[in-house]
Order: sequence, then C-alpha cells, then structure tokens
Amino acid sequence: MEPVRQLENEHLGYSDTPVLEDSGYHVHDGTRPQPPVVTPGEGTAAPSDAKVIFNGSDMSGWVSANDPSKPAEWKVENGIMEVVPGTGDIQTADGFGSMQLHLEFVSPEVIKGEGQGRGNSGVFLMTLYEIQVLDNYNNPTYPDGTVGGIYGQYPPRANAIRQPGAWNTYDILWEAPEFNGEKLVKPAFVTVLLNNILLHHHKELQGPTRHKELTQYKAHAPRLPLKLQDHGDLVRFRNLWVREL
Repeated sequence: MEPVRQLENEHLGYSDTPVLEDSGYHVHDGTRPQPPVVTPGEGTAAPSDAKVIFNGSDMSGWVSANDPSKPAEWKVENGIMEVVPGTGDIQTADGFGSMQLHLEFVSPEVIKGEGQGRGNSGVFLMTLYEIQVLDNYNNPTYPDGTVGGIYGQYPPRANAIRQPGAWNTYDILWEAPEFNGEKLVKPAFVTVLLNNILLHHHKELQGPTRHKELTQYKAHAPRLPLKLQDHGDLVRFRNLWVREL
C-alpha cells in the first residue's frame, strides 16, 4: 500500500517529506521563507533592490582613489561618465564585499594606439582585483590582459568585445575573500559575463591582480570601494549598479 500523502495545499508545500540536511527544512517545505520580490529594471534601469552607484547626473558617491578626501574629477555628460586623463583613478565612497555588479562601457570611436594602449581602463573589485577593460576589437594583446581577463592571472574564455563606439555590458558576480586575522580562510571567486557571454565561471583568484608580478593574498577589510582606472584613454561608463550578496 502506498503511504498516505499529507496534501495540505500542494501549491504551498508539504510537511511529510524528507528533511534537507543543509537547512533543516522539508523538501517542498511551505514554511520556508519566501524569496523577496524584486522588480527587474526596464531597459537600462536597475532592479528594484539594487544600489545605483552612478546616477548619470554627477559624480556624487565617487572620490579620487589617490586622495579619497577629494571628489572624483571625471567628466559627466548626457548620463555618461568619461575618464579625464591625468586626473587619476576614481573609487566609490562606499565599500562593498560580495556583490553582483552591472556596468556598461564604451571605447573611443576614434581609434588610437594598439595593444594595451587602446581603450584601456579597468574595473577593480575591492580596489585590488582587476577585471580588464580594453578595446580588443581586431587588436590582440597578451591573453591575460585581454578585455574580460582577470588581469595578470587568467585570460577570458572568449574575446566578446564590440567594435569601438559600441556599448558593452559587464555582469560580474563577486565573492570576496575571507580572512581570520592575517590568515586566508576563503579565496576570492568571480564569475564574469561580457555582452552576455560567459568569460569566467566561479574562478578562484590567486590574490590581488598585479602588473608583471606574481601575487598572494594579504588580509584586508571585508568591504572596500569599487575602483575604475584612468589609464589615459577616453573610456566612458554608464548604468552602474550593485546588488550586495
């Protein structure tokens, strides 16, 4: 004889099913907390639970990375921020740990330079871990410095950059490293999509990214700013938002 199933309301869950070891809830448990409702953004709008970190009108919320007591000096026009060469890197006034990051960037339509000298910038998670921004459209460079690369560590799975003057979209899932005092207990992991193409899937970082150097972890705060790089090129950004994890 088949066991009698406790129906209650099938659509709302069961209480006579096996218990999941990791949570203590029953399979299909109706008392488990419901996922919060999040309204997706329409067009380029951020989701309803996101923190918008560039409002399109000014550089409020951003400071100089060289001197955080000073405001960021990049240009803002028509809802877009643009690198002003020589003013230096900029970073958020707020710090972030693990997060979902969305941003869009475009390289100059007028092509100048080659290799690392063309449309170069960078997205530095926690100011230390760079996902490369570069115009690699018909412009090869060393693979671990290609757009979408974890700089100096891992090339991307694909070169998914659009032609100069066309907007590109980064979606990045970042898992911050964890420390116990000076000891690393969990390394950083990152998943990166460029223009909806997967470049890295839960990739473990070796430590902070470096130019021409090996790296290792050094303990740091659990929340640090997001940094964007002034590499001397007129790279532009828009539609930046974060969902903290």
